[in-house]
Amino acid sequence: MWVSVKHKSSGGRRPKKKVYHRVHELDKVMDLKKKPALILQLKSIIQSHKHRSILLRDLEKEVGFVQKWNFMAVIEKNPSIFYVGGGNRMPPFVQLTEKAERIASEEAEAEELMEPILVKNLRKLLMLSVDCRVPLESIELIQSELGLRNDFKKSLIPKYPKFFSVKDVNGRAYLHLENWDSSLAVTVREEQLASDGIVASDGVGKKFRISKDGNFQGPQAFRMSFPAGFRPNASYLEQLEKWQKLEFPSPYLNARRFDIADTKARKRVVAVLHELLSLTMENRMTSAQLEAFHSEYFLPSKLLLCLIKHNGIFYITNKAGSQAAQLVQDIGKRKGLKEQMTLLLEYKDQLWNFSISLLSCQLADIR
Repeated sequence: MWVSVKHKSSGGRRPKKKVYHRVHELDKVMDLKKKPALILQLKSIIQSHKHRSILLRDLEKEVGFVQKWNFMAVIEKNPSIFYVGGGNRMPPFVQLTEKAERIASEEAEAEELMEPILVKNLRKLLMLSVDCRVPLESIELIQSELGLRNDFKKSLIPKYPKFFSVKDVNGRAYLHLENWDSSLAVTVREEQLASDGIVASDGVGKKFRISKDGNFQGPQAFRMSFPAGFRPNASYLEQLEKWQKLEFPSPYLNARRFDIADTKARKRVVAVLHELLSLTMENRMTSAQLEAFHSEYFLPSKLLLCLIKHNGIFYITNKAGSQAAQLVQDIGKRKGLKEQMTLLLEYKDQLWNFSISLLSCQLADIR
């Protein structure tokens, strides 16, 4: 919510410090996923090599000198996943154990079954942009978040020439959308409202009051979920009610048509961020990943401030090693994309739980 705040003079005293309320469950999830994320990354590196193994001395070439030691620690602490061989004049190498290899072999089957959904989400990603094109390097930056394979440029894009093409623009490779499909220009937020029986006409001639948790039963509203320690006062809820009722253009309309100074256009930006995160497997991207789409989606210059202002919709955490934005409403109960991604998530959870069990941590208990 965009609310202008006027600070009264405090007679030389410092103004009261604003507190960003934490969601400890989300922080804990992100903290636990650091190590499994390294495991999945190392698995992909090993599988990308011809003999499905890599010399330990070559690991630095893949990940850099500093990160190499993090991977070495992961290898040492997870002998059930990674096997280290070598000796007798053979340089030491690492490969997946038989059990880990068996689990990893299910990835291809899961990705094949999910391919139509992955293609659909990639088309929607391009439709959100102002020119229906996005730099390939930006998509590569979030390929794992989208559920795409490392070689999607070769294995996926050429299979769908009626949807995608790669063209050079000012020396950069861009992924272009070949045709527009109006049936895809429906946001996850709109699909959720429709599943709840709320349609566009519901807001005409009806009066709804906002609840203390910030939620409002209307076609222009976003689902809210405030942190446990956040207690909005009456003035805040009044401003939030006005914002929730405010009509705004679809994120799939071209951003060039709107003045960012207009309140409706600002609410549209929130909808763009909401849709972009909703297209990822776990409704989460780092701030650096979001910034990569700044020009293509006309995102605000003060992106982090925008996310913080709407703390009932987005949550910012540093537990992943870098700032990450996460959708927080109805965590663990969302329908749509998260349910559709079950196959790929279950595959990744097998390796996650496989490794976390060795650390006596059950990730499933807090998901």
